[in-house]
Amino acid sequence: MSVDRSLKIKGALVRHRNVLTRAERIEQLKDEERWSEGDPLLGLPKVAHRKSHAGRKEAPAKEAATAADVEAPKSDETEA
Repeated sequence: MSVDRSLKIKGALVRHRNVLTRAERIEQLKDEERWSEGDPLLGLPKVAHRKSHAGRKEAPAKEAATAADVEAPKSDETEA
């Protein structure tokens, strides 16, 4: 039997997962201060675990920079 492709790459298991283990849920609840040491381990509240989109906010910043570059030569022409 061959090894699955996802298991051959070292970082394949680091990708985003929708389902968290109980330990991961407890850790996230501790960060949100919604769980303390005496609370039961079963019946944990739901935890929102969404994939972050860090790269999407750079596009508007680049557009603003190009708009500023376009306006800058116009101001130089009026000064001369």
